[in-house]
Amino acid sequence: MSALHLGLLVVGVTTLVLASGIPVAFGLGVVAVGVLVAVNGPASLDVVSDTLFGGLNDFTLISIPMFVLMGAAVASSRAGSDLYEALARWFNRLPGSLVIANVGACALFAALTGSSPATAAAIGKMGIPEMRRRGYGPDLAAGAIAAGGTLGILIPPSITMILYGIASETSIGRLFLAGVLPGLMLTGLFILWALFLCWTRGDGALDRAQRYSLGQMLEMVPRVGPFILLVAGVVYVLYGGVATPSEAAGVGAALALVLVVLIYRVTRLDELWRIFRDCMRESVMILMIIGTSVLFGYMLSSLYVTQSLAAWIADLEINRWMLMFWINMLLLVAGCFLPPAAIILMTTPILMPILTKAGFDPIWFGVILTINMELGLITPPVGLNLFVINGIAPDIKLQTILKGALPFMLCMVLAILILCVFPGIATWLPDYLMGAAR
Repeated sequence: MSALHLGLLVVGVTTLVLASGIPVAFGLGVVAVGVLVAVNGPASLDVVSDTLFGGLNDFTLISIPMFVLMGAAVASSRAGSDLYEALARWFNRLPGSLVIANVGACALFAALTGSSPATAAAIGKMGIPEMRRRGYGPDLAAGAIAAGGTLGILIPPSITMILYGIASETSIGRLFLAGVLPGLMLTGLFILWALFLCWTRGDGALDRAQRYSLGQMLEMVPRVGPFILLVAGVVYVLYGGVATPSEAAGVGAALALVLVVLIYRVTRLDELWRIFRDCMRESVMILMIIGTSVLFGYMLSSLYVTQSLAAWIADLEINRWMLMFWINMLLLVAGCFLPPAAIILMTTPILMPILTKAGFDPIWFGVILTINMELGLITPPVGLNLFVINGIAPDIKLQTILKGALPFMLCMVLAILILCVFPGIATWLPDYLMGAAR
């Protein structure tokens, strides 16, 4: 059997195993060990422990549990509801102001927590009933929250980009910077669609009738201001060369804990235990996926699957943009069934040689890949955010949520096309602040 045929067989088996519902880390590990033993015999088990340990023996990985802890601390407080309320008051005079407030709150809260489902749940519990009460359609209310929650994996700090940086051996600081302008652009596209829809359908008539005084608009600043400054501070120390990603994450996590204690009085032992418990649970899950994905990548490489695939695609001599089209299709389909962490860690070792050969910038591609991962979060059959919204608003049918989210999916596709035509949107900021990549 050729390496390419073996690779197709491995992909098929992996898809079936993960589709069974087994945890991603265990699924990747079982397939990797099983294929190694089947092809190379039991002697191949000698490398399993060393490969797993080697995949986790990276100081940069410390930033993951620290950013997760920062998100768990913020998610445990009323920061999400305060962000939402503040933005709802500030944008009250605009058509579709409540949708704009929800998208903005999702972007800020998702950047703080790094969790799309947590953002959709936290903002959706408040935003969806309030939007419907003020005259917005259920499709727009649900779709805006489902799509807005995905922004957190693009706007830094982003655990998804940390994983891609580790897998592709690219600068995490550059990746974070590369996500800033595309994240703002995508947020703007979401807002423009909401404005257009509200203007044409007349959604939110009751919303525009409500007025807030300047005092009411400013009274939320003391609560939300410190968290916005926290994100800005983490971004500054990363890009200003003050600290490494691991150091910035550690300081950010400590400050987030201090803020929720001082501002929201999260002081009870059971509340603090819940924060650390959630952090440990998610961190161990992500790190297990990283370790087994490294083993999975070693298996593919040792069987010459990745090298053969890269050589085969190079021999096709197809247009590089047609190649990028098919890569996007692969990522989109994979995102319909698998979580972002699994896709990134599985596909990056395979795609990087192909992308390098085709002359694509790996930092720019990291942004393209991340937007594809966002699409997967609101795309059936396993679009996690769709089910989160359905869980907090069970009277809104899943088809209605999907109908409302579809235009936002098209906004993501448009963002990818814009980035393909104007790649400088992603690469200009890291090159300007950190110098041209070598």
